[in-house]
Amino acid sequence: MSDEVRPDEEFDPPVWDDEYLDRVSDRLMHNYDLEQDYGVHGERFDLFGSMRMETRKQFVHQSINYANHHAKEYLFARYVDTATVAELERLVELGHRLAEEWVEPDEEHFGTDFTFVLVAPEIPDDVHEFVSDFSDRTLIKFGYYGHFEMNVAVVAPEAETAIASPSADSVAAFTLWTDVSPTASGGLVQRLLGRLRK
Repeated sequence: MSDEVRPDEEFDPPVWDDEYLDRVSDRLMHNYDLEQDYGVHGERFDLFGSMRMETRKQFVHQSINYANHHAKEYLFARYVDTATVAELERLVELGHRLAEEWVEPDEEHFGTDFTFVLVAPEIPDDVHEFVSDFSDRTLIKFGYYGHFEMNVAVVAPEAETAIASPSADSVAAFTLWTDVSPTASGGLVQRLLGRLRK
């Protein structure tokens, strides 16, 4: 039996009891496969999302194609009582462990992003500084097999404030109070689109 959803079938995304995460999931559900209460390597997340994008160019007919690439993003989010630099660093270590297990490097692999979002009452100054300066990208085979990248973000919905590392473009879904992304530059999606325009 196939796991694929046929076009005539309705897909029911998960519904969160938490109003904030339910509204965030409404923004994500068209691009991400979402799960609730996701666990991996002893860590629990209130929301988990995965997205896969494939691009290719074709000549005359779709069977004659070239420049095939795929990119993935894994999004992990959870509530915390207090956001700390130590917890963010631990999540980045988890991301590197998952990259070793989940990334399948080959010529068609453009990139895989692991984005970790903490939802907290406030954003301490040291956390703000850590996140705003954070960058962690690893080239695979000098970039020939693409790369993987770690992104971190902290969102304080009650205070209507957020901070995200520069490539964490998916975090815009968590800032319900504004349409402006809390990142300084485009993430995986923007980089992939830029590559296609060349």
